[in-house]
Amino acid sequence: MRKPLVVALCALALAGVGATPAVAAAPSPTGADTTTGTAPATSLTDVVNDTVGAVADTLSGLTAPKSAAVNFAGTVSLSNCSGSVVRMPDSAASDPALVLTNGHCLESGFPAPGQVLTDRASSRTFGLLNASGAKVATLRADRLVYATMTDTDAAIYRLNTTYARIKSAYGIDPLTLSGSRPAAGTAISVVSGYWKRIYSCSVDGFAYRLKEGGWTWKDSVRYTSACDTIGGTSGSPVVDDATGKVVAVNNTGNEDGARCTVNNPCEVDRNGGVTVRQGINYAQQTYPFTACFTTGNRLDLSASGCTVPKP
Repeated sequence: MRKPLVVALCALALAGVGATPAVAAAPSPTGADTTTGTAPATSLTDVVNDTVGAVADTLSGLTAPKSAAVNFAGTVSLSNCSGSVVRMPDSAASDPALVLTNGHCLESGFPAPGQVLTDRASSRTFGLLNASGAKVATLRADRLVYATMTDTDAAIYRLNTTYARIKSAYGIDPLTLSGSRPAAGTAISVVSGYWKRIYSCSVDGFAYRLKEGGWTWKDSVRYTSACDTIGGTSGSPVVDDATGKVVAVNNTGNEDGARCTVNNPCEVDRNGGVTVRQGINYAQQTYPFTACFTTGNRLDLSASGCTVPKP
């Protein structure tokens, strides 16, 4: 889980002297993006993110294949990560819009193991992308609704606008979270708003437990090797190519072949056996959240079927 902030700063400097942006493609192949326990520098990263967004346009498609059906509409870029405007299966157009990313992408730094954050003030901004990956608007949150790195790695923000207003102003619909667990072999696309790249591969299988440093995640999606995601792709929606629905949120990968360390998650099976898969990347399933939001996109952790970690 490593933030590409240093790489972004290099890209900013290189852009200023006219150097080729290919040098900025150096982040390691993990889906993570922030220094443990350290909040990113807000004003600098905002400037860097805008610059890197322009640089990343030229990186799009250099190494990662693009899906013909899936595009960037509804995805967002954060100062340090990727994300997407999402709706629950029963969300209404008049509901306040939600943004999904990783828990480790929080502007305040990594949640500690066992920590669950709910209903916190936030004014975080997100760059809304259209189908071609161009930024068309800046959206702003008014609350952090939920965030954790325990059992899963997810954060959900509430925006200060509705789906209907976003649609009216920019012609962009939210992505819908699937209410069902994905199946092995499902063709998927990992859509990064930060780098404006789409990775296409399949669900290779599932890790009973995925352990990285002090954090453990349950029933994680393991990609086939074609989804060689890099720093900055954290929080990207993982889209089922057949349905167009979000089935997971991209979050990490084993960089060096090390065992169960930060940036090198390991798989732990039901019997405690450990498997290390260097160069393989992972995501956290999102269907459990669909049972936790009620009318008006209100979080209700006591709702029937809501199994996500509670504070």
